[in-house]
Amino acid sequence: MYDFQQNLSQIQQRINAFMETQFDDIHASGSPLAEAMKYGLLLGGKRIRPFLVYATGSMLGADLNALDHAAAAIESVHAYSLIHDDLPAMDNDELRRGKPTCHIAFDHATAILAGDALQAFAFEIIEKSTALSAQQKLNLVRELSRAAGVRGMCLGQSLDLISEHKQVTLAELEFIHRNKTGALLTAALMMGFICSPHYENHELARRLKRYAEAIGLAFQVQDDILDIEGNQAEIGKTVGADLNLDKSTYPKLLGLDGAKQKAQELYQSAVKNLDEISFDTTALRALAEFIVHRKN
Repeated sequence: MYDFQQNLSQIQQRINAFMETQFDDIHASGSPLAEAMKYGLLLGGKRIRPFLVYATGSMLGADLNALDHAAAAIESVHAYSLIHDDLPAMDNDELRRGKPTCHIAFDHATAILAGDALQAFAFEIIEKSTALSAQQKLNLVRELSRAAGVRGMCLGQSLDLISEHKQVTLAELEFIHRNKTGALLTAALMMGFICSPHYENHELARRLKRYAEAIGLAFQVQDDILDIEGNQAEIGKTVGADLNLDKSTYPKLLGLDGAKQKAQELYQSAVKNLDEISFDTTALRALAEFIVHRKN
C-alpha cells in the first residue's frame, strides 16, 4: 500500500541532506551571504517541487543521483523566489514557514543578494552532476530558465503585483497563476522527465505537462482558500495576507465554494491525463489529491 506522507517525508530528508552538502565547499570569507542562502533554502517547506522531480523521474527509471541535482536546482530557484517575494517592495511578509523571513533574520541587502545567489546556484548544481549527459543538462537549464523568468514565474509575479487593488477576470487570474505558481511546478515534473531514459518521448511529455499544469493551478487555488480558512500555525505565514493586499484571488472571483469546486475540477483534469500514461502513476495521483486537500 502506497503511503504518500511517508514517501514525501523520505524525499524531504533526502533533498535536504543533499542541498546541505552543496555548501560544503563554499567559503564566504566573513560575509553572511552563504548563511542567508542556507537559511532561505533549508528553512523547511513541503518540497513539492523536488517531490515532483523524484516521483516523475523514478516512475520513468531515472538515475537517483541525476534527480538529486535536478531537484536541488529547482528548489534553489523556488527558495530565491520566496526570499524576494517576502521583501517589502513585493509582498512585505515577516513570516515564512513559521520563522522570520530572510530579510528580517538578516537584512534587506543580504536577502536580495541571497536570492540572486540561489538563482545562480541552481544552474551550478545542474552543471556539477556526473549522472546526466550534456544534452540532458542543456535541456534542464532550458526548462528551468524558461520557467523561472519572463516566460514564467517572474512574469506571473509582476502581473500579480500590478493587479493589486484591481479587478481582473478569471482568465487573467489563471494566466497570472499559471506563470507565478504553475510554471515552476510544471518545470519540476518536466525536469524529472528529462532525467529519464524517455526524455525524447514527446507524447509522454505532453500528457505529463497537462497533468502538471492542472495541479499547478490547483495548488494556487488551494493557497487562496487557505488564505481565508487556514490556521496560521499550520500554514506558517500570515492568514489574510492576500485580503489585506486587496489581491485578486479565486475565492474573491468565484466565492469560497466556487473556488473549492474549481480545485476539484482541476484535480479531475490532472487524474484524467495520468489515465493515459502507461507507467505506475500512483505517486503523482497521490500528490494531486494532497494538493487539493492540504491544510498548509
